[in-house]
Amino acid sequence: MPVPTTLGPHDCRVRVGAVGVCGSDVHYYEHGRIGPFVVEKPMILGHECAGTVVEVGAHVKGITEGQRVAIEPGVPCRRCRFCHEGKYNLCRDVVFLATPPVDGAFCEYVVSPADFLFALPDAMTLEQGALVEPLAVGVHAARRGGVKPGDTVAVIGMGTIGLLTLQAAAAHGATRAIAADVQPNRLAAAGQVGATRLVNAASESVVEAVHEETNGLGADVVFETAGTVATVQQTTECVRPGGVVVLVGLPPESEFPFDVMSLLNREFDVRGVFRYANAYRACVDLIATGRVNVEPLVTARYRLEEAEEALVFASTRKDSCIKVAVTVP
Repeated sequence: MPVPTTLGPHDCRVRVGAVGVCGSDVHYYEHGRIGPFVVEKPMILGHECAGTVVEVGAHVKGITEGQRVAIEPGVPCRRCRFCHEGKYNLCRDVVFLATPPVDGAFCEYVVSPADFLFALPDAMTLEQGALVEPLAVGVHAARRGGVKPGDTVAVIGMGTIGLLTLQAAAAHGATRAIAADVQPNRLAAAGQVGATRLVNAASESVVEAVHEETNGLGADVVFETAGTVATVQQTTECVRPGGVVVLVGLPPESEFPFDVMSLLNREFDVRGVFRYANAYRACVDLIATGRVNVEPLVTARYRLEEAEEALVFASTRKDSCIKVAVTVP
């Protein structure tokens, strides 16, 4: 494809430097669709990205050529009710990188509106800048869960999103964090980033572990980040009465049994998460100041011309892989 050269007055052209491989990229690569989003023509994947500004539009202010930036990949209409309420992740007309039919960032250059670019401090690498995107999901999840100082949280699923949600919850004040997964390498990473109890769900009960840690009460906030039917169903047994369940992962089925009677009798809330809104600036600061540690997450690196190998590795090596990064030299 040609290098994009036409800029709107409020746009910037960015030389891509680093892109994270997301589970959605792998899913599109393997299956060609996620729910109603179907790949119907050749499409470039990748939406967790950062790079260097090489050209700015005539009316751009606050962003200059040579500046390193994290790129927020979803640009809303800015005119609808949801945009005006600050919930622009719910905008019906959002244009999101690597969501059909929109091309993504496994390429050398992208064009983005300047107001969706966030300057990176000198201490941050472009790879860290690319990880701002999944951290934004974790921060949005912590906000949706209403995490507050002194809370105990349980995070079921220690992939990239789970590990970052755990740290986002700690940044919002949670003092105890129970981390559950079936992969030892992911539990080890959870221990590195602050989990206070590690639960190998392949050999021990997550529900029993949560109740042991909370004197039988249940966690204040339970985050489901694994994206399986079983773990979604498990949340009702892990949350305390009056607590909050936050569903972050995408299960393979949209309809399945869920214990509504438990929800009614114990009056806990169930809240969904769809991407994020108004989180990028906070996420840059969290990484830059060391409040969130993204270093243990990147377990493999590939060059742009090896992007297909990166997708295959992310799909097939969950026993040794957490986050795969693609660099654009």
